[in-house]
Amino acid sequence: MQILSFLGFTILVAVISYLKTRKTDETSSDGYFLGGRSLTGVVIAGSLLLTNLSTEQIVGLNGSAFKEGILVMAWETLAAIAMVVTAVFLLPRYLKGGITTVPQFLEKRYDKMTKTITSALFLSGYVIVLLPIVLYSGALAINSMFNVPELLGVSKTAALWITVWGIGIIGSIYAIFGGLKAVAVSDTINAIGLLIGGLMIPVFGLLLVGDGSIFHGVSTLIESNPDKFKALGGSQSSIPFGTIFTGMMLVQLFYWGTNQAIIQRALGAKDLKEGQKGLLLASFIKILGPLIVVLPGIIAFHLFGNTLDNPDEAYPMLVTKVLPATLVGFFAAVLFGAILSSFNSALNSSVTLFGIDIYKSHFKKEATEQETVKAGKIFGTFLAILSMCIAPLIANAPDGLFGYLQEVNGCYSIPILTIIVVGYLTKYVPAIAAKIAIISGVVLYSISQFILKPFVVGSDNYPHFLHVMAILFVLNILIMLLIGKFKPRKDAFELEYTNQVNITPWKHLNAVGIGICVTVIAIYIYFA
Repeated sequence: MQILSFLGFTILVAVISYLKTRKTDETSSDGYFLGGRSLTGVVIAGSLLLTNLSTEQIVGLNGSAFKEGILVMAWETLAAIAMVVTAVFLLPRYLKGGITTVPQFLEKRYDKMTKTITSALFLSGYVIVLLPIVLYSGALAINSMFNVPELLGVSKTAALWITVWGIGIIGSIYAIFGGLKAVAVSDTINAIGLLIGGLMIPVFGLLLVGDGSIFHGVSTLIESNPDKFKALGGSQSSIPFGTIFTGMMLVQLFYWGTNQAIIQRALGAKDLKEGQKGLLLASFIKILGPLIVVLPGIIAFHLFGNTLDNPDEAYPMLVTKVLPATLVGFFAAVLFGAILSSFNSALNSSVTLFGIDIYKSHFKKEATEQETVKAGKIFGTFLAILSMCIAPLIANAPDGLFGYLQEVNGCYSIPILTIIVVGYLTKYVPAIAAKIAIISGVVLYSISQFILKPFVVGSDNYPHFLHVMAILFVLNILIMLLIGKFKPRKDAFELEYTNQVNITPWKHLNAVGIGICVTVIAIYIYFA
């Protein structure tokens, strides 16, 4: 029954997507981007949240909550503050300059090589972090829900490799050979299913814990596991309290303010008012995110205790425990769609970044659109294979899925955030400063986390990676400002107003933004 409902929903999504998009032309590079500055606040908010909600977050963050409790909600609730900062500071500048991509601003502010280096950094992040994480979290969920090791008569490790490569090959065929034309439609269907399914898990879980009563389930959960409901982490936790004020906010600001896949939704706003409304609405809803990505992990701990070897298995185990068999198949199909969607989108972005920003800019400037797309697809194939090789190895990460994701992200997130912030706040810092900051940021962080921490100092006595991010952020800003002082650019950079959209801010921006920040602080005070 599980497999039948899984196949039924998966095939239904595929058929609807094909029928709705079979006339789409994807032979040109334009086929990879769907623009149009016409999005309203509600659409922007929905798109931001649904793009963010994916298997690596649902599986990974619930795994962290299983291990450490509610303190990992910082990844969700503090995102609300970062979105307020983006709405107030970054979005007005983005829309004033009329940009459609973040690298486009970097080319205007610095030069083409800075844009290329940044694109290359994004690509390395996709192959080392994002694509493998999507494959690993998806394979883990599918393996647990359908008990693939027992079904195939193989070990957990072998089953993980088989499922990763199965998902990867299917996703690659979609993304590389043109199947991505159906992503927009399939995303919509799967996103609705993912939200419904995501909320079903804690509801069914609390009903089980509370013997049919959700309220009794909540009180039982809190009384039985008081340590899991402490929001402030100690020095040995994955999120020590001090990191909330250092690297945590920088990571959030990078993700919600400069990550192309996310911020592109706000860049498509019909005007600044709608863009700011969308970000603030999404930030308010984001405060409720722990219901889907944290609470189930604590419920899983209550039900399974310390019987699981891998905390990342907690969420899939909970799904099979609390959902009826028919709904397990449906939810697995929704998750499978989300896995494919995330994998396809990241792979397609990689193909586009390489084809346009690297191949056409540096290898063959006169390349036709067909040649550019072809080069991108060849690169995409290589990227997909590499990601499928890396994905199963994430099971060995000591801090679990989400810990690995955030630590490795620092290699490229902080250097990119640094040059964007300095680019907007200064007028005379030259392009060479941006290049040096990117290189020093990547090299110093890599030495710190992957040489000094494990082999020289030792993990127990080393500063938390979020503190390291903050230190390097400040250091790289100082480097850029010093270069700007002694070797400034000849002409001051002026952000030209392109008049593409109205940039009058929303009149309730400050009041609503302050209200959201106060709400987040109040939540922390309550759970402290």
